[in-house]
Amino acid sequence: MPLVKSGRIVEDRYVRVDDEAPVPDRVPVIVTAKRFLADPNALIKRDGSLGVLWPNDRRVAELEPWLGHLALIALTFPKFRDGRAYSQARQLRERYGFRGELRATGEVLRDQFLFLIRAGFDTLEVKKAADAAAYADVVRRFSVFYQPSADGRISAQQRRLVRAAADHRPAVTQDALVGG
Repeated sequence: MPLVKSGRIVEDRYVRVDDEAPVPDRVPVIVTAKRFLADPNALIKRDGSLGVLWPNDRRVAELEPWLGHLALIALTFPKFRDGRAYSQARQLRERYGFRGELRATGEVLRDQFLFLIRAGFDTLEVKKAADAAAYADVVRRFSVFYQPSADGRISAQQRRLVRAAADHRPAVTQDALVGG
C-alpha cells in the first residue's frame, strides 16, 4: 500500500504485527489498540519504534500516559463519510501535544486529502498509486490558509500580524475593518 509523507511517496518502514504474532525487536512496528492496551509497558520497553493502530470509536485520552513513547499513531477511517479520526487527530495535536507521526489509514477520498493535512496528519496510506500522487500534489499546492488548524501552519491573518510587527507598523485587523 503506497504511503505519502511530506508530499512524497515513501517506503513504509513500519511492520504491522498481528495480535498473536511475536513483536520483533529493532524494527519499527505498528500494533493494534487491543494488543497495545493489553501490555503497554512491555511494548514501550522493547528496542525499536512503536506505533499503534487506533480505531475511531475509542477515546484518544486512553493513550495519554504513553504518548511520549509512541512514534506513530495510525488513525482509522472505516468509511469515507466517518470523520471521527479528524477529531482524534486534532485532539492528539492540540490537547495532548503529540509530536510523533499521525497516519491516516482506511477509506479516504481525494477531496478529503487537504482536510487530513489541516487536521494534523503527516502521512496517508492510500490504496492506489494515483491517489498517492494526488495527495502529494495537494501537500505542495496549498501553503496559506485562513483558518487556524493543527498542522502547525499559521493563518493568513497571523502572517499579516507577524509581517506588520516586523515592519513596526499597525496591522489592519478584522476589527479595524468593521469599525471595532
